[in-house]
Amino acid sequence: MNDDKPSGSPAALPSRRFEGREEFRQLVRDALATAARDGWHEIILSDASFDEWPLGERAVADSLQAWARGGRSMVLLARQYDRVVRQHARFVQWRVTWSHIVTAHVCPSADPLDLPSAIWSPAWVLERRDIEHSNGFCGSEPERRVALRETLNEWLRKSTPGFAASTLGL
Repeated sequence: MNDDKPSGSPAALPSRRFEGREEFRQLVRDALATAARDGWHEIILSDASFDEWPLGERAVADSLQAWARGGRSMVLLARQYDRVVRQHARFVQWRVTWSHIVTAHVCPSADPLDLPSAIWSPAWVLERRDIEHSNGFCGSEPERRVALRETLNEWLRKSTPGFAASTLGL
């Protein structure tokens, strides 16, 4: 793996191609740690199921907790959230606590290979283009950020609210 930064340090997120599940997962960890440290105001997380994301890890939960505060917003987009609920208990609890800044959308009819697997922020983006091999690119180039945001906006227009923070009446 070609690191553009010291291991474990989210000092500068890379602009490059990435390959493999572990590198993808580390980039997700680093991105969320950077979001907390740099105070990203807006984040979009998109994936068909989020099952290969490290959302249930303590380090990720700590980063999200440090990131969350007034004036921040997160949008989640998925085909379904069943696996999130089963695999990422810490993330689900965090989402309940911070439901006022997290908006979740579903596209149940989307082809799992078509729905973007991505992180978007105004500062940096990550997009897995080959889900099977977890290959893609990441970077802060304006063209890359704009193109991904336009793609995500298209999917969000096709989506409906989903992944309720609570299940009232049960």
